[in-house]
Amino acid sequence: MMEIIRRTVSGQRSAVGLGANSRRRSENCELRITNYVVQEAKSEDRNPVANPKSEIRNPKSESGMSLILVLGVMTLFAIALLAVAPTVQQGVQRERELEAIRRGEEVASAIQQYMVFYQGRLPNSMDDLTEGLPQGTKKRQILRPSATIDPLSEDGKWQLINPTKQAFLNFGRRVQIYNNDVLPSSPEPKQIFDQYAIRLVNIINSKSEEDLKEDSEEEIEILTDKVPFIGVAS
Repeated sequence: MMEIIRRTVSGQRSAVGLGANSRRRSENCELRITNYVVQEAKSEDRNPVANPKSEIRNPKSESGMSLILVLGVMTLFAIALLAVAPTVQQGVQRERELEAIRRGEEVASAIQQYMVFYQGRLPNSMDDLTEGLPQGTKKRQILRPSATIDPLSEDGKWQLINPTKQAFLNFGRRVQIYNNDVLPSSPEPKQIFDQYAIRLVNIINSKSEEDLKEDSEEEIEILTDKVPFIGVAS
């Protein structure tokens, strides 16, 4: 009987011991699981997983930024052009004026050679000058075709100065004023050119400054072709 009681008590103790061990193992397992979860959470905080969507660039956004950049550059370029435009325009106009002077001097030289060759006869058109002067079986060129174009006029035609028109008188008076109120002497041979210079001097001397000013304000008939001319104006 006593033996049975001992075994029963011993079994109960064993059962109690097994229950306690089982609870401890369960608690340890829960603790390990908790520690693992905490460690994983810390690891995720240290190494966050990149969001795939954040790595995908929006092409529309980049296109919009590029357009804004291009517009900004174009605006700055336009402002710079507006700033330098007057200077550039003045430079271009000055070059055209200098070119007109050079071409006018070429035409004057050609007229002089033409008049000397034909003993005082005036050319009637630019074609008379560009055709050249007879020299043996050929012709000697006295004027380049490019010099027949006025770079300052819209149609490219020079105004032809006829020695009997008001334009010639106005021109002579302006030359006289520019040359300290003295007309320049005629080129050689003087007998050819003096016939026009003497006529010019007589008319200018017979008119007052006011008369010449009024004539200049009336201004002149513009002739560009088919008229005897002794000079050109732009």
